Amino acid sequence: MANAFKNILIVGKHDDPRISDPLALLTDHLSKLGIELLSNEQIAEADLVMAIGGDGTMLYATRMVRETRVPILGINRGRLGFLADVTPDEMITSVDHVLAGNYSLDTRLILEARLVRESQEEVIAYALNDVVLQRRETGRMVDFETYIAGQFVNTHSGDGLIVATPTGSTAYALSCGGPIIEPQLDAVVIVPICPHTLSDRPLVISAQEVIEVSLLQRDDTKAEITVDGFSMGSIEPNDKLQISASNSRVTLVHPPGYDFYGILRSKLFWGRDNRKR
Repeated sequence: MANAFKNILIVGKHDDPRISDPLALLTDHLSKLGIELLSNEQIAEADLVMAIGGDGTMLYATRMVRETRVPILGINRGRLGFLADVTPDEMITSVDHVLAGNYSLDTRLILEARLVRESQEEVIAYALNDVVLQRRETGRMVDFETYIAGQFVNTHSGDGLIVATPTGSTAYALSCGGPIIEPQLDAVVIVPICPHTLSDRPLVISAQEVIEVSLLQRDDTKAEITVDGFSMGSIEPNDKLQISASNSRVTLVHPPGYDFYGILRSKLFWGRDNRKR
């Protein structure tokens, strides 16, 4: 198969010593193959983005390609790396496989978060991992209500709420007791953060449903919304946070041998006897 990726943008923290060496190696290898290497300003011309780093770099790359829908190949140099599945030792071999047409494509759900202010002003952001409501600058819990498809679900008290995609189910949501969702499922998980009542449990719903969250008026209530770790702004009791599936999706490129369950075993140490040191 002819190489479909002739124009490539490489994304990574050039000043990070963990990134600079593999980045230089990759740049040199692609240049020798006659690949056109692009700058960030040329993203619209790219056939492929190669992201070298951890999942944070992958999230950054996702924001870059959301409108152009350029596929992303992740090369892991981070601490965990559920998204960037190519290891540095396999980098050149994996890249050569991809350039030769030996790869698979993996389309992932993106969430649209719409914060509607009391003034009707709207702030919109997009998440590959999660949208989070969390308490801010206070030691007190926040109280809020959730609705799904216009139907009242629950009144919550706690530190906040996570709404995560299947991709984000292995991120913050997992640390709060949420389930792992297979990436191809068209589903969303809603996970309370440190809920006041133990019966307030994670909920998995169809990604086609619209989730609405509103903050209840309480003394000293302060909360903010973050989207993939970036602040979207504070939320006030008369604001509405609406979360739904975006029309956009992100496409990940995987070299041969990609195994989602193998990644889980590797990252979560499944199947190992931790008693043996």
